Amino acid sequence: MFAVNPGASGMRLAVAVIAGLATLGGYGLVQIWRSTPLAVANAAEPKGMPTHAASAVVQAQVAQQPSPPVPVIQPKAQSVADYMEVTGNAAAVNAVKLVARVEGYLEKIHYEDGQFVKKGDLLFTIQQDQYKDQLQQSQAQVLTAQASLQVLTAQASLLYAKTELVRYSKLVKQDAATQTEVDHWNFERASAEASLLSAQASVALAKLNLGYTEVRAPFDGIVGKHLIDPGNLVGGGAQQSALAEITQLDPIYVVANLSEQDVLKVRANLGQHRLTLDDLKKVPVDVALSDQTGFPLQGTIEYVAPALDPATGTLLVRGILPNPDRTLLPGFFVKIRLPMAKVDRNALLVPDRALQEDQGGRYLLVLNKGDLVEQRYVQLGQLIGALRVITSGLKPDDRVVVGDLWRANPGTKVIPQLTTLDTTAGSAGMPAGSPKP
Repeated sequence: MFAVNPGASGMRLAVAVIAGLATLGGYGLVQIWRSTPLAVANAAEPKGMPTHAASAVVQAQVAQQPSPPVPVIQPKAQSVADYMEVTGNAAAVNAVKLVARVEGYLEKIHYEDGQFVKKGDLLFTIQQDQYKDQLQQSQAQVLTAQASLQVLTAQASLLYAKTELVRYSKLVKQDAATQTEVDHWNFERASAEASLLSAQASVALAKLNLGYTEVRAPFDGIVGKHLIDPGNLVGGGAQQSALAEITQLDPIYVVANLSEQDVLKVRANLGQHRLTLDDLKKVPVDVALSDQTGFPLQGTIEYVAPALDPATGTLLVRGILPNPDRTLLPGFFVKIRLPMAKVDRNALLVPDRALQEDQGGRYLLVLNKGDLVEQRYVQLGQLIGALRVITSGLKPDDRVVVGDLWRANPGTKVIPQLTTLDTTAGSAGMPAGSPKP
């Protein structure tokens, strides 16, 4: 039996355990190190190559990968007229109150409230019996007058023959007696002709009154609600009651008031030239409702007031435009664009969506000669379709980034791909084959 030293054996056991743990821990660290990208790169490097050289190779491989091209365009140069935008209202070209022009009971209403009617459509009928009787009475008077005139004509012919016979017989006192009879029958004939004309006028008046018993639409339009129900007496007395109101909606007016400053500005752009009425009717007017983008409705100037309103200091301008679908209704608030006669023949236009904005204002991303992206603040003009006029800050030969704006950061170098405005309009500002954002 050997004597065991408890202290020595415990020490040897602890050393053995620590050695085992160290072995396992080292194996785990080896496995973790082998899974890192640096380990993979070191494993792939040729034997004998330093670590820093391997890192340089990896960076060079990444740098050699080409970045996707960025679509750019050159500004479009075209002739653009300067415009002013004002607010106004739509107004009806015609609005008429329908009244009874003859007295009688309202018999029937021939339309539904709010119905669209054509010119000449029957809307109301007023009692007709008495007016038909008056027409027949007048026609009878005409027949009577015509018969009397025929009789008088025959009697006058007979008298003329007798007078001629007596005259040729050379009676002593034939001239005085005969002339008196001739004057008498001439008066009778003239009186009969006057009676005939009076009877014919009575017929015409009776026909007119009979026609007034039918109230018809004076033009194409929408008839409002009826204001008098059938069975009521209408057209009586000096005060005529309206039966309904009809409004013409096609074409339609747009009315605006220009300030004195705007009027002076237009005159300056015209070179103080005064337009005639025929010239005014050729001036285009673009109109839009408050919820519409752009100006989809077109018309022309129809009237300009000859003087400013002293109460408001404004000049009334009225345009007219077709309204077949009744898009505009009287009283609608509208935006109106009027040309100012100033034409910029070399205006520069870019897609409006290429513009960005920050606290400094609106800007474009433009490439310099070294294909580095620059941030260029610009001044904006009017919007023409999807294109925006740039009044300052841009040159005709500049290359403007119109797509993949998220990759074109100021100061970075990019690969430009020159495209056209047609391509940008058809593919959201991206060249053919480029993925859409």
